[in-house]
Amino acid sequence: MKRSIEDHAARFSAVATEYDEEQDSEEYAACASLVIEGAAPGAEETVLDLGTGTGAIALALAADAGKVIGRDISEGMLAEAREKATAAGYENVSFGEGRFRDPNVDEPVDVVVSNFALHHLSDAEKREAIHAIAALEPRRFVLGDVMLSAAVPEGEEQFSPEVDDPATVGVLVEALTDAGFVVSDATLVSDQYGVLVADRER
Repeated sequence: MKRSIEDHAARFSAVATEYDEEQDSEEYAACASLVIEGAAPGAEETVLDLGTGTGAIALALAADAGKVIGRDISEGMLAEAREKATAAGYENVSFGEGRFRDPNVDEPVDVVVSNFALHHLSDAEKREAIHAIAALEPRRFVLGDVMLSAAVPEGEEQFSPEVDDPATVGVLVEALTDAGFVVSDATLVSDQYGVLVADRER
């Protein structure tokens, strides 16, 4: 049975203080670097980081962006993100509750990023989320995530089937295209992880 948003939020809040230390895989680091590189915000631009977690991507972009908004469903993760932002002295970053299909943003955003969060949604929910992101009219959306280039034999998953629901690269590209994005770059760091850079059609 698929877990509820509340279940996911509680699960991440419970591990928030140790979360950063556990994200030490080469694939995760490679995706994070590619998301940061792909976002490339301008000095006056606003970035929205969906599924911001402890703020790793948001804080990495703060030095280059005019403003960074982090959104997550887990208050425990958001608390960690706020603490890190304060310690780093960033005043142009804010964190608050928000979901993929309801980002809770009432101002224009130029770039949307997300790293290792969208895969918790079903394929239908991913489509809804991507359309919600498109409705914000960003110039670019950069997605780093679990994304499958081929079927994965049972028992060989590098994700947790009981809580994760990754899509294939093809499904994600199709959803982005349907929402009015053009995928300008697709980089697979393994057969189960990758980063998509999608620009809005003008």
